[in-house]
Amino acid sequence: MQNIVGIDIGGSHITLAQVDPEKREIISSTYVREHVDAFENKEIIFSAWVSAIHKVAHDLVKEDLLIGIAMPGPFDYENGISLMQQGKFIDIYQVNIKEELAKRLSVSQEQIYFVNDAAAFMEGEVFGGCAQGFNRIFGVTLGTGLGTTFFNGEFATDEDLWNSPFRDSISEDYLATRWFVNRYKELTGEEISGTKDLLDKSAEIQTRIFDEYADSFSEFIIRYVDYYKPEVLVIGGNIAKAYPYFEQRFIQNLTRNNINLQVKISAIFEDAAILGAASYALKKAYIN
Repeated sequence: MQNIVGIDIGGSHITLAQVDPEKREIISSTYVREHVDAFENKEIIFSAWVSAIHKVAHDLVKEDLLIGIAMPGPFDYENGISLMQQGKFIDIYQVNIKEELAKRLSVSQEQIYFVNDAAAFMEGEVFGGCAQGFNRIFGVTLGTGLGTTFFNGEFATDEDLWNSPFRDSISEDYLATRWFVNRYKELTGEEISGTKDLLDKSAEIQTRIFDEYADSFSEFIIRYVDYYKPEVLVIGGNIAKAYPYFEQRFIQNLTRNNINLQVKISAIFEDAAILGAASYALKKAYIN
């Protein structure tokens, strides 16, 4: 069996585990999640990453090891170079991460593969989640930001539609968590932190806000269905956990526009990027 580690790197954490490529699942006993401050200097960031990888891969033969890493953009995924110039990871801007990790882990650069985090989510759902067996899939992650990805039967790509023009602003302003926070405050004058808090509020306010959200989300999906022609829509991210609250109106809106689209909610949520990074590395290594 191929020794493989899937890694999801975010602005505040590194989450990783060994992956069983035959069972298409994370080996849960190897799961590690650690806090990493993306605003720290290069040495602290790399030390934290390498320490976490050693914890997960300590019992694996280095020569046989494959490492798949899901990473936010902007990033040169082919060469493993960070292109993030503002805010998070500023101290590793233009650093060759592939080279640094290979050296510190005593492995070859050819054993390390990077993939966009939104694409990794989709790769994970295709490999071991809710999208197995489909060839054309449009994926959306709904959370603090808006992620969009498309799987063409071979690889998933990041479609980067978060800042596409939408109504009087951009799509993310209407579809991410901050919309719920802002809208609830507009209507009540009170604060919530997201959809989880909204579920504790009155049925009347819940219905109003989720109906409005369903209208925005369906309007967004309708725009892209004709272009991508997906067999299925896959939804992930924290807002997807509240899907039952806006599902009926969302589907009604699609039907009204003559769209009959199968919808799947992520089967593995946070683990999708780990599984996806690993499966992407497997595919790339096989091709190479």
